[in-house]
Amino acid sequence: MKASNHIALVLAAGVAADRTFVVYNACPFTIWPAIYTGTGNSTPDYATGWEAEEYTSVSFSVPDDWTAGRIWANQFRGSSGRRDCDFTVSNPATQCADGGCNGGLECSTDGGTGVPPATLAEFTLGGSTGDPDYYDVSLVDGYNLPVSITNNVNCSVADCPVDLGPDCPSALIGPYDSTGFPVGCKSACEANLDGDQTNSPNCCSGDYDTPATCPSSGVQYYSYFKDNCPNSYCYAYDESSGTALWECDSSLAADYTVTFCPSSSEDSTNHPVVRGPRMNGTFLL
Repeated sequence: MKASNHIALVLAAGVAADRTFVVYNACPFTIWPAIYTGTGNSTPDYATGWEAEEYTSVSFSVPDDWTAGRIWANQFRGSSGRRDCDFTVSNPATQCADGGCNGGLECSTDGGTGVPPATLAEFTLGGSTGDPDYYDVSLVDGYNLPVSITNNVNCSVADCPVDLGPDCPSALIGPYDSTGFPVGCKSACEANLDGDQTNSPNCCSGDYDTPATCPSSGVQYYSYFKDNCPNSYCYAYDESSGTALWECDSSLAADYTVTFCPSSSEDSTNHPVVRGPRMNGTFLL
């Protein structure tokens, strides 16, 4: 898989009924979740982007032929007085600290995926094909928030439950908010560390576009992401790790919950959940 087209979120709900997806903001600050729905006729019955205050959730049904989408979240940009994402800015790269998209608050269904670095929740549901559901938390486009994917049928958890920003290697760290706090950690591909993204072992492109020619050992800083988030998809061919791409029997018709800043980020690692100073009743990153 290449960084530009590794597993796209394909939500094609199986069996007779639609699936239910919940997106929960467990962060102690406001974020802006987004869904890339693709350009098909059937889409979830919810907006492609919305404001989520701390500790709030939304749920929506997914039609059984929804394809080509992703779920991620924008962080807001801190300033001396606090400034939210400014969706009057037309450039998705500057409307939020990270994860901005074409279309503003509600992402475009044509080219509306998030600007890296952004942690992604990705799915391919088995639907009527009888194949398993596949899902992952992807760091291939870098990191901006802890994320977990859970379900109601006891299938495996996919997650990156720790804050990778503060300890991010200096070659990858950023962007920052106005207080100097890092709100992202780029991938080695996005940071263009070897100078040519079209022919890069970090991007698995050009001469390095197969699993054999692009092992994880050739991807700079792979171990930083994988050691901290072993249950995440950390580079373009990370299936070989055995802990990147997760399966669930599609006949179970699982419902899924995507949680930003899952509570385990405080309990199971030495890294804190993402947090920042409180100002005017709102947490800043």
